[in-house]
Amino acid sequence: MSIVQPIALASDRVMAALVAGLELEFGRGAGQALAARFMAAEEIDIHWDARVGERWIGGYVTQDDNLDLDRVAAHGFLDGRWFVAIFIVDGDGNAHGLLSCRTFASADAAALAFAQAR
Repeated sequence: MSIVQPIALASDRVMAALVAGLELEFGRGAGQALAARFMAAEEIDIHWDARVGERWIGGYVTQDDNLDLDRVAAHGFLDGRWFVAIFIVDGDGNAHGLLSCRTFASADAAALAFAQAR
């Protein structure tokens, strides 16, 4: 039996497991640096998967007439910090880009920023 949880619910454990696994493979001290590089390379997908709430804030204009994209504000919890981000998302709910991302020390500050996101 397996249990599947959103990244936001287990973000501290996910990051700790990632760092520990990388340290086993590449040696002590390398895990944190490699985890940071992994996070940077996969930033869009990781933040999108870690969201706990989202709301549509408008369309996104693109030069490709066959692609309808929207701007979506999302907030979540990742690596011990709350974040609010603006994503470019397609009609199937897949994130294609990250326009901005701010981190916050408290849930209240993130909730306020999420409410004000435009």
